Amino acid sequence: MKVFFDLMWFFKQEKKAYITGIILLTIVALMELIPPKIIGLVVDAIKEDRLTGDMLLRWLGILAFIAVLMYGCRYVWRTMIFGSAAKLSRLLRDRLYHHFTTMTPSFYQQRRIGDLMAHATNDLQAIQQMAGVGILTLVDSLAMGGFVIFTMAVTISWKLTLISLIPMPIMAYLTNYYGSLLHKRFHQAQEAFSSLNDKVQESIAGIKVIKTFGQEKEEIEAFRQQSGDVVQKNLAVARIDSLFDPTISLIVGISFFLAIVFGSQFVIRGELTLGQLVSFTTYLGLLIWPMLAFGWLFNIVERGRASYDRVSRLLNEKPEIEDQEGAIDQIPTGDITYAIRSFTYPNETKPTLKNIHFTLKKGETLGIVGKTGAGKTTLLKILLREFKGIDGKIFFGDHSIDEYRLERLREAIGYVPQDHFLFSASIRENIAFARPDASQEEIEKAAKLAHIHEDILQFTEGYDTVVGERGVSLSGGQKQRISIARALMLDPELLILDDALSAVDAATEERILQSLKENRAGKTTIITTHRLSAVQHANLILVLEDGQIVQRGTHEQLIAEDGWYREMYLRQQLEELVERGGSA
Repeated sequence: MKVFFDLMWFFKQEKKAYITGIILLTIVALMELIPPKIIGLVVDAIKEDRLTGDMLLRWLGILAFIAVLMYGCRYVWRTMIFGSAAKLSRLLRDRLYHHFTTMTPSFYQQRRIGDLMAHATNDLQAIQQMAGVGILTLVDSLAMGGFVIFTMAVTISWKLTLISLIPMPIMAYLTNYYGSLLHKRFHQAQEAFSSLNDKVQESIAGIKVIKTFGQEKEEIEAFRQQSGDVVQKNLAVARIDSLFDPTISLIVGISFFLAIVFGSQFVIRGELTLGQLVSFTTYLGLLIWPMLAFGWLFNIVERGRASYDRVSRLLNEKPEIEDQEGAIDQIPTGDITYAIRSFTYPNETKPTLKNIHFTLKKGETLGIVGKTGAGKTTLLKILLREFKGIDGKIFFGDHSIDEYRLERLREAIGYVPQDHFLFSASIRENIAFARPDASQEEIEKAAKLAHIHEDILQFTEGYDTVVGERGVSLSGGQKQRISIARALMLDPELLILDDALSAVDAATEERILQSLKENRAGKTTIITTHRLSAVQHANLILVLEDGQIVQRGTHEQLIAEDGWYREMYLRQQLEELVERGGSA
């Protein structure tokens, strides 16, 4: 029951609702003791031939009043307890979602999306059950069971009560043993469900790749095996779960047997009346629910404890990047200076970046080029403070980026990543994502700067066209330009285009770059690319190789000297010439 103490912070928060619900539960348990007593009195009255019509109507009226009162009490306690449990689920879901938004990329590199989704669905459902049905069964089983046993012992026969309860310690031992097995197996079942959830998410997201390579049968078979594993682990839970009811029913059956055998002897000896024995067996019948509820309680609590442990471990993980005390609460502006001796990714031993030193003046454009894996994107990610492990400093204006509040730093940056993620919403909503209150005129202005406006007007619904999950209904170039428009909506101090023009043709690329040059005067821009035409206008171009700067300068300076840049430029010029059919 330790998990109830772990959740004490929430029970205190909702103490009024829980106390009201528990009081009403207790009242219901007390009222349930009255009908068996009335039944016993009526039986004795019939046996002694003193039952009258008025007496029977009076007892029936009392029973009807109790039934109506119990109906009202049960409605209110359900609202209080189950309503509070739903609040706990919502609170934990909100905490999880907020926690996910604060975690750094390394957190998501170590975890699968499906697993995180399972935490926010299945695990929270089990915790809600524990805080709702679990509290109900705990209070109801203890209150009802305690009141029934007390009434049997005090008002009928303590000796017969003691005899009837002889098998109960056996039941307590067995249910506790079943509970420990259930906790372990349910934990395994939840992990299996998380893996299945991740498999489904990954397969649906990659369905085009699966079909392209003709791997449908293999994927179906892999899913079938994983789904079978989930079934097997849940069957292992069910095998333990199914032991509770038969065990409790057997124990209660033995108690009934003892009550009837010894109770009959007490009636024959005159120690009990027939009506008292009828009341006693009726009370014993009322014990069936508390005993079943007690076994059910172990089931619910162990499931909830396993899920709460999983969610707590997740919530207890701290983001690697946090604001330092007294962080600057203003949007940075000014020159950007890199003074990096080295940077190594978490859990890696070889540095990804080495000896990165340069200054980009405010309002200038920086081009970063190099082979795949040279470290171009990494150079940008450390500017966004996505990772720790930097040996050196990056300055934005007069201060290191570590001195700013992370939220303010990122407000200064409009980032268009290589992987263009669009939400399953309208084009208008995607462009205005960071500024939901933006006017249509502002949205269209950003779209025109990104040269996607004309394309949007060709769609059936225009700006109201829903793009589908991850922008599945758009071409690569259209997704890139919508992503650029979304970044431009912020009018950021620094715009980063991380290979964000790779899917557009050369003419469109040139128009976009010209628009940015004309409309972002005085604002800084960083462009990484494989196509050198995208950085020809840059004030400074860096050539990276194996995480180091091997060349730097303007376009004219770099093509005038031997090296990777000149070689790649001549090759791309030749490719363009071939594409035009060989004409100059």
